[in-house]
Amino acid sequence: MNTVSHSEVQAVAAAAAAAASAPAQAEAQATTVPEVAPYELHLIALSKLRPSNRNVRKSGGTSIPSLASSILRVGLLQNLTVIASPDGESFEVVAGKRRLAALKLLAKRRRIGRDHPVPCLLVPDASARTVSLTENVQRVSMGAIEELRAWKALAAEGRAIEDIAADFGVTPLVVRRRLRLANVSPRLLSACEAGEVSIEQLMALAITDDHKAQEAAWFEAPQWQRSPDALREHLTQDEIDASRDPVARFVGVETYEAAGGGIRRDLFADEQNGVFLADAGLLESLARDQLEAVADAVRAEGWRWVEAVPRATSAELHQFQRARPTRRAPGKAEAKRIAKLEAEQARIRNRLHDEDTGLSDGGAQALHEELDRLRDERDAIEQGLLVYAPGVVPLAGAVVSIDHAGALVVHRGLLREEQAKALREQARQEVGQASDASGSGDGAADAEPMGPGISEKLARRLSAHRTVALQAEVARHPRVALVALVHVLAHRVILDGYGGASINISASPQDRLSQIAPDIDESPAAQGLERVREAWVARLPSDPEALFGELLAMEREELLSLLALCVGRTVAAFASKETEVPALALARAVGLDMHGWWTPTAAGYFGHVSKAKALEAVRVFAPGEVHRLAKLKKAQIAAEAERLAAGSGWLPAMFRTPEEAAIGQADAEPEVEAGAEAEIDVDAEGAEEEAHATA
Repeated sequence: MNTVSHSEVQAVAAAAAAAASAPAQAEAQATTVPEVAPYELHLIALSKLRPSNRNVRKSGGTSIPSLASSILRVGLLQNLTVIASPDGESFEVVAGKRRLAALKLLAKRRRIGRDHPVPCLLVPDASARTVSLTENVQRVSMGAIEELRAWKALAAEGRAIEDIAADFGVTPLVVRRRLRLANVSPRLLSACEAGEVSIEQLMALAITDDHKAQEAAWFEAPQWQRSPDALREHLTQDEIDASRDPVARFVGVETYEAAGGGIRRDLFADEQNGVFLADAGLLESLARDQLEAVADAVRAEGWRWVEAVPRATSAELHQFQRARPTRRAPGKAEAKRIAKLEAEQARIRNRLHDEDTGLSDGGAQALHEELDRLRDERDAIEQGLLVYAPGVVPLAGAVVSIDHAGALVVHRGLLREEQAKALREQARQEVGQASDASGSGDGAADAEPMGPGISEKLARRLSAHRTVALQAEVARHPRVALVALVHVLAHRVILDGYGGASINISASPQDRLSQIAPDIDESPAAQGLERVREAWVARLPSDPEALFGELLAMEREELLSLLALCVGRTVAAFASKETEVPALALARAVGLDMHGWWTPTAAGYFGHVSKAKALEAVRVFAPGEVHRLAKLKKAQIAAEAERLAAGSGWLPAMFRTPEEAAIGQADAEPEVEAGAEAEIDVDAEGAEEEAHATA
């Protein structure tokens, strides 16, 4: 506590005046204190002061540097309280431990002398603990809002922020933050003083200087929407968060500011966050200009069309079909360089993983950067090894965009519908010519029937993956979970209805999905749900009465989060036919997108469908490869289909909405023409695999 009573100030002033008029006398007094009556103020040399074990404060040693800066700037405003040591040579500080530490720090830094005179109140030994306790207990600290108003008053006097910061031993940023809080609406400051608004909520509201907007965000919002994050999001809903927005991360805040873009900074966020961009149009223009420079280089590759689209969504990209490149064998120089890069990468990884290397943080960082550089070079070589089938580049196009991490990405080989049809026609002609050249129709006798659906077993397996993904999404959407719960209750209890429910109100968790889909436990949805469940298991008591009390004490948002998990784990969206899409309304409500939850693989899909069905899928995401794959065996087709489907965004019909499925069916081409069927090699082993897959 850096204040003193009026009498103590007078005593210190008198002592200081005496010291100024008689330096020799002050020096003598600073080194030798005569016996005096108790409770008298003296100037004692700093070197003769040491902490006492009778100081009731055993902690509080933090912020010593800032206190030292304040003492150096404005002086020691409150004396120390001491008792005489048993040896008679020094004094023990029973009140003022932090002030003593700050003075010692100043002496260590040579900002004051080691014998610097310190005002001390000398008390009897018997009163030491009482005096120490009284100083710490009887004082009343300033309230947070009182302190903010005092800071504001200092600034109103015309004091520079840097001077205020120096006076209190804090950084200018600390002063700016407190002044920002002090400038919040007076009505909200009063509410904070009354305990109705927390400091954290006040910090969120301070992101804007508009008092009307602050008050509207607080007083017009329901209680459960007054969390700091919710308030901050409400006040910046028309702006772009530079730390989260991919386009903003790509362009960069400095480039945006240099172009004249307006920004809003959240003074209470860390350095990596809290910057909001006000001019979305300017940001998009800057991003497009940068992308156009890359697009010009891509156009030089010979693509039919190239577009620069800063925010190319997955849905927009999925409207295109894709021509997939194949990897050519590297040339001699390329192979040599690849081998050298791989060896260098292995060497660096070994150094990073070797505990005996003794790398410093800077050394490890340098190795990681070198590893990234080598990886980029290797990726560039690999990109150069990818080649497209003849005729693809003149027909297809590319989109230059920005990915979710804010990095440049080029989507090549994109085919619009008319271009995909032209490529399919070209492939059919090539297949027909190959069929004519191969002679008679023995292969036609072995050809598979066209257009087969998927088996009931696979349909149930896919529906299990959709179910667990839907469970994960519901667990992330508390409001939708609440709606789903009320929907079931209202339908059954109010309307006396049965059926049509997406959740099992008997509270039976649908967690035995591995019996239907053996690979379900490896899915990201199942793993994410289990992590959240385990966290709640570790927290919640198993005793029913104790559990009820725990839930009753929870905040609304936390309770809704738990409700969402519980409701999510009861979701049951099983199907036995490819055309069934259960729980469609629930899926739409949470925005279920299976692209983030499921990946087409040989083990999970292509190995369980007929060759024709696999080729039907390949025709969507790699039409230029159908002719080549048609000549392969079933297992080879499945493996190649998995490779080609990687990153394509292709999904089976069961994972698409009815509208998407209808569009896909209307646009679908026959999988294999008659001439191509003769090229399909179905041996006895392949026939057995086919029968097993569709059983």
